[in-house]
Amino acid sequence: MDLLSHHLYSSPKVYLRELLQNAVDAVTALRAEQPEAPALVRLFAQDGTLRVEDSGIGLTEADVHSLLATIGRSSKRGDALESARSDFLGQFGIGLLACFVVAERIRVVSRSARTPDAPPVEWTATDDGSYTVRTLPHEARAEPGTTVHLVARPGAADWLAEDRVLALAREFGSLLPYDVRVGDEAVTDLPAPWNRPYPGPAARRVALARHCAGLFGFEPLDSIDLDVPLAGIRGVAYVLPSAVSPAQRAGHRVHLKGMLLTERADQLLPDWAFFVRCVLDTDSLRPTASRESLYEDETLAAVREALGERIRSWLTGLAAGDPERLAAFLSVHHLGVKSLARHDSAMLRTMLPWLPFETTDGRLSLEEFARRHPVVHFTRTVEEYRQVAPIASAQGVGVVNGGYTYDSELVEALPSVRPGTVVAELDADTVTAHLDAVDPAQELALSAFLGAARAKLDPLGCDVVLRAFHPLSVPALHLDDRAARHEQARAEAEEQADDLWAGILGSLRGSAPRARLVLNHLNPLVRRISSLGDPELIGTATESLYGQALLMAQRPLRPADSALLNRAFIGLLEWATHSDSPEEGRR
Repeated sequence: MDLLSHHLYSSPKVYLRELLQNAVDAVTALRAEQPEAPALVRLFAQDGTLRVEDSGIGLTEADVHSLLATIGRSSKRGDALESARSDFLGQFGIGLLACFVVAERIRVVSRSARTPDAPPVEWTATDDGSYTVRTLPHEARAEPGTTVHLVARPGAADWLAEDRVLALAREFGSLLPYDVRVGDEAVTDLPAPWNRPYPGPAARRVALARHCAGLFGFEPLDSIDLDVPLAGIRGVAYVLPSAVSPAQRAGHRVHLKGMLLTERADQLLPDWAFFVRCVLDTDSLRPTASRESLYEDETLAAVREALGERIRSWLTGLAAGDPERLAAFLSVHHLGVKSLARHDSAMLRTMLPWLPFETTDGRLSLEEFARRHPVVHFTRTVEEYRQVAPIASAQGVGVVNGGYTYDSELVEALPSVRPGTVVAELDADTVTAHLDAVDPAQELALSAFLGAARAKLDPLGCDVVLRAFHPLSVPALHLDDRAARHEQARAEAEEQADDLWAGILGSLRGSAPRARLVLNHLNPLVRRISSLGDPELIGTATESLYGQALLMAQRPLRPADSALLNRAFIGLLEWATHSDSPEEGRR
């Protein structure tokens, strides 16, 4: 009893759900045999006690010994009611023990509707596991049904206070199909907001937004009907007004036959649908033993797919008939749609004109970008994009930043939904090929300068080339690709390793091109540096251009790069301040 009452459930508040559940099931059982029977549940709280009355099927003395005194037994398991079990909320026969979370004593008085001549019976149990059963005079309960009396345990009286009971009853039972009241206050609020008639779509949208604000605490961007008749599901999904992380677990509210089952059904929707919060009622999903979450089975998997399809259909409908609302949605939740489009070519085709991507032409859809450029170049990291975007744009090369989540995968999938589109990953060779070559005579005249610069950067695994490109304000461009970076990392590790590991790493030596520092011959600073005659000063200036190019590319600096920047800075300061006379210093 300690295990079941204190450790099976996550919060003491579930005691009231179990009481409501038993009462509603008792009424359902009676109506299965007598469809016109009254359907009433009443709760009365006062001075640390709670009384719950129902007009249900009731129990005989034999039922009490068989059901209430035996853990795991349930009146819903009787052969006579086996065909109607799908109408019951509870299936496990242990819910009444949840009351021991807040009560030290439970008393049940019941009279059976199946055996009208049987006397009322009283079952009294305490939290030490003991119980008594006795019959009562007929006048102790004139009508069939059951009354449960709770007496609060020390420190738990607040859970049985009238305002708390009313709040919990409304939280758990607002969609129950019967007349449930706490004192004179109605608990149920039917029909559910998504089932009510409204004057028009606008009025319905306003009413659902108000419902969402009261339930989840936010004003939704939109609402999506979740109607799956074959699974017995009806509800609504509310679109979040602000972006959330895909890793954030959603809290969906699931009612089982009107009773709130859980507020944290995070497995209800596909992972990509993290931009909505759902509330729904179902009669097909299977609860766990604690009835606080859903059992993962084939039914739940089928429901998850069906609900995902409803959200897909909503997106398709917006694309076809309401582009303004779709644009507003995508401005916030494009990440979720991109996640879906990765594995759904039909959705990618539908969303292609709408999904935004960062490109050298601005923020565009892939459809618009592909119309502008015969080859859709892309980078796989944000750093690579920042490194080449200004130069590529000036040379007329269109580049998509594929470094954000899902973007490179969608760019690579573009030819499958847009036949004839050419997609290529941008590499250092492609960028260099689009830069203008310098006149051979001019490059030959600068051979000494280029030789000194290459000798300086050779230990860093970087070549030096001379090109002419725009914008003129960029003196140098650092280009490499992933293969070059891997080779550079391997070489550094080989230098620091012992003989064994150095041999292993040496066997992995690749043939990838090295990184390169592209000097802009059109830049005035580069022209002045190339005219220097002092090899040492040329080396210091080259190191400065190399460091500046790394910083402009926003690439993480290795220890060797940081040391180079510091050395170049100090070297330039020494050169600028070194003089034998004031006149020389001014020169």
